[in-house]
Amino acid sequence: MPFSLSPTLFLASIVFSLLLCVHVVRSKRELYWLFIILIFQPLGGLVYFVAIMLPEILRGPTARRLGETARETLDPGRDYRTAKAAYEDTPSVQNTMKLAEAAMALEKWDEADGLYAVAMQGLYAEDPALMVGRAHALLELQRPAEALGLLDQARGFGDAGVSPQAALARARALHALDRRMEAEGAYLDAVARLPGLEAPARYAVFLAETERKDQARDTLAEIDKRMAKTPGPFRKEAKTWRDHAAERIG
Repeated sequence: MPFSLSPTLFLASIVFSLLLCVHVVRSKRELYWLFIILIFQPLGGLVYFVAIMLPEILRGPTARRLGETARETLDPGRDYRTAKAAYEDTPSVQNTMKLAEAAMALEKWDEADGLYAVAMQGLYAEDPALMVGRAHALLELQRPAEALGLLDQARGFGDAGVSPQAALARARALHALDRRMEAEGAYLDAVARLPGLEAPARYAVFLAETERKDQARDTLAEIDKRMAKTPGPFRKEAKTWRDHAAERIG
């Protein structure tokens, strides 16, 4: 450690090195890193950060999400082609479900419905994740009564049947069937539990369509506030839902 460092920088280097040492121990790295970090401050710590920690950070969920977003923008059919190849090679329930999800992402609702129906056979006839997935496809196909029937069944067969996604699908089905009081409760549940702006945007539309335009506009204002805080990589999706609500509210 060069003695020319100011006391503040010296203290910062010590703290930085100690934090790195904690990471070495907790992540069960080779103990020689402790020697490198402590003896060759601050260079040793920087080497460890670049060589070990930075790759971990870049492989984290945020980085993966950014990478997925970029790939979807450049090649929106990539996941579908990959899932279809896997399904054709091994038509397992898992691969069928993945292909159905990829078809949904491309708005191939009929195909997704058919795939979910195929997957829901035998041991998987009462699988709640498959039920909720198919319900989403049925909603897009304007078949809310069938969707609601599946969602009602799914509630008794595990966590997937009462997930935030299931709550939003249930709200949409009830909304389409004009069961307003039940729909509102389901929308509020989904808004409270789901990240992103889809749930509040759909709720704002519901408010507008049930003659509560002032409340709908208030909800849209809250959406605008949340959108302003949305990180850049996720803003495109957020804007899509914000615009969806604004167009329907008028």
